[in-house]
Amino acid sequence: MNRKDNRAADGMRPVSLEYDAQPHADGSVLIRMGGTHVLCGVTVEEKVPGFLEGTGQGWITAEYGMLPCATHSRGRREAATGRSGRTYEIQRLIGRSLRMMVDLAELGSHTLRVDCDVINADGGTRCASITGAALALRRALERMVEREMIPELPAVLPVAAISVGVVDGEVLLDLDYSEDSRAEVDANFVMAGDGRWIEVQSTAEGTPFAPELFGQMAMLAAKGIEELFRLWKD
Repeated sequence: MNRKDNRAADGMRPVSLEYDAQPHADGSVLIRMGGTHVLCGVTVEEKVPGFLEGTGQGWITAEYGMLPCATHSRGRREAATGRSGRTYEIQRLIGRSLRMMVDLAELGSHTLRVDCDVINADGGTRCASITGAALALRRALERMVEREMIPELPAVLPVAAISVGVVDGEVLLDLDYSEDSRAEVDANFVMAGDGRWIEVQSTAEGTPFAPELFGQMAMLAAKGIEELFRLWKD
């Protein structure tokens, strides 16, 4: 099939990063993946949730939101309507993924609160949020060392995510909205820097799909995520 931006089936959208996009955050990255733009900011708090008090262990949590004009038609602010089930699902996914990056015991009694705000949405917002938030979290950890909040930088496991789908019978990498909205199969893959999977979300939109097709999707996702891990080296 011909993709609207003339990408190959295994082609990624252009990716760019703007570090310190929020100067008051302890770490921040504005990530652009094609038409999807997400602002990821990290705040370090000198406290932990009640279930961790007295343990010396830290915590990482995330919140996700979409600005009203991020999509083709204005969405209502969740501050007025309350968070949707989709929002809770996505921010829990982000939080689970980011907690894989470090040994929480090395954070001391600190909570790293990550905010992912979608400025413009064109498919793959949760994947862009995870990829950008992981880089912002690394920056926040570096600053914790600079401020002597922790004695040294913990071992950091890179994390990134990408979408894969089946559109018109073809497996495609990094779907934009026009592709995602008519995909027969839709999946999101989260991977650690050592090649292990962290989480996979996969759904058949029409009919069930064969294990062989899932294997093709996983291989394509791994290829795309390896490209995203170059952002860590850059």
